[in-house]
Amino acid sequence: MIKQSLVQINNLEKHFKVKGKGFKKKVLKAVDNVSFEIFEGETVGLVGESGCGKSTLGRTILNLHKPGAGKVIYRDNNIFDLSNHQMKALRKEIQIIFQDPSASLNPRKTIEAIILEPMIIHNMYTHEKRLEKMSELIELVGLPHFHRKRYPHELSGGQKQRVGIARALALEPKFIVCDEAVSALDVSVQAQVINLLQDLQKKFNLTYLFISHNLNVVYQVSDRVIVMYLGKIVEIATYSQLYKNPQHPYTKALMSAIPQVHAHKQGEKIKLEGDVPNPMDVPKGCKFNTRCPQVFSKCKEIEPKLIELESGHSVACHLISN
Repeated sequence: MIKQSLVQINNLEKHFKVKGKGFKKKVLKAVDNVSFEIFEGETVGLVGESGCGKSTLGRTILNLHKPGAGKVIYRDNNIFDLSNHQMKALRKEIQIIFQDPSASLNPRKTIEAIILEPMIIHNMYTHEKRLEKMSELIELVGLPHFHRKRYPHELSGGQKQRVGIARALALEPKFIVCDEAVSALDVSVQAQVINLLQDLQKKFNLTYLFISHNLNVVYQVSDRVIVMYLGKIVEIATYSQLYKNPQHPYTKALMSAIPQVHAHKQGEKIKLEGDVPNPMDVPKGCKFNTRCPQVFSKCKEIEPKLIELESGHSVACHLISN
């Protein structure tokens, strides 16, 4: 079966100018020449340490951040070339579920009003149909119907995130960025929300970009996994390739930190020396060279390119390309 590409990210960059000493401004390369594609109906996990550029990448893909360079092709159209009117129309197909539902839900509106709002903005359905759709969504995400008249502060964290999911689904999207959508929740609630997202994906044939720093969570939901470090992609692999045979030293270190519940003996944990470099002063060559246990001279001079090893598995490392 041939996979149909839904989103193509080509050489995407997002840099921020940050005030330095005196009047000088430094450049923070949050997303630095990133390319990959997302196929229709799949979940792509995006992992990396805090500050590596995951959320910035997700928001730039949705045109919530304006890029410095590059393209995002959605259904054969570069979304950065669209007019405001065309972008508004596209918003019905591409949505986001934010990390903190307490911050992303309007505290002055009832749950009913929050879910109805996107349908009103996009002039979808009649008033009666909107109310019917809102009731269906509340039931679909597993909330008791009486919650429709409540306000966000009256709900638990998990319930609020269910409202965020219902709001994202109100416009019947095809592609959803889940930006750390479960990281603010208790572990037991995380599992419930993950199961809900997977059920909704099957029901509506949704495509997810699932951003998380938790590899265990990514393992549960992803068809393919992208590993980021300091704004760069260092490895792309299917979840089985990544968990059975990680190639990049950074990925190997991340994988070694995951507790193996069913293993008779824990593998040796790889300890990385030093801290993550200042993103405004990244090292020359491979950005991981200051912490890599297998670094050699070429790593400090030349930045490695992302090369494909086999179908679905690519890595950016001189150890592989040598």
